[in-house]
Amino acid sequence: MLTETLHDGLEAYRIGPKIRALRLEKGLALTELGAFSGLSSGMLSKIERGKVFATLPTLLRIALVFGVGLDHFFRADEERPMFEITKGSDRLSLPDLPDGDAAYTFESLDFAADRRGFEGFVAEFPAGGDASKPHEHPGEELVFVIEGALEITAHGRVHRLDAGDAVHFDAGFEHSYRGLGRIVTRALVVASRPPGTQG
Repeated sequence: MLTETLHDGLEAYRIGPKIRALRLEKGLALTELGAFSGLSSGMLSKIERGKVFATLPTLLRIALVFGVGLDHFFRADEERPMFEITKGSDRLSLPDLPDGDAAYTFESLDFAADRRGFEGFVAEFPAGGDASKPHEHPGEELVFVIEGALEITAHGRVHRLDAGDAVHFDAGFEHSYRGLGRIVTRALVVASRPPGTQG
């Protein structure tokens, strides 16, 4: 049972509303966030509404889904120079959809950083897999193919990228991806975060 002092101290950080803001920004329902994080939608709802305070392990699972560090929920107001290292062993591989067959998996390269103007991921596309569900989001996207071959459908046209190729495009229009060939395709994906959407 939390003391009144601890309760008031935690409440001041407004952790629940911050989680809700991240979830709505990503367009996820509570059930989808639950599938990604392994937490029940009922528990997530209580956390968002401030009825329950998340433990640090629980909060870390939620943070990994959104690609933010724990300090996103606890950071002070003062500005500080940002320098955050993300260890490869700390990355979490997530599917593009919370259930069903994944068209690709992705790992956040910068979840430990806050105040980001962009997000970086390493994405893996299975050989000969289905195309991802067409999606759109504010901002721009840069994709660099590390190995394999990638098909990108954007603006009604289909494009092939081979290892060493890159594309930079307006992500506000529907686009989808599909791995080509007989090996897993790996790509670096960098997506901008328009002003007002920084984590």
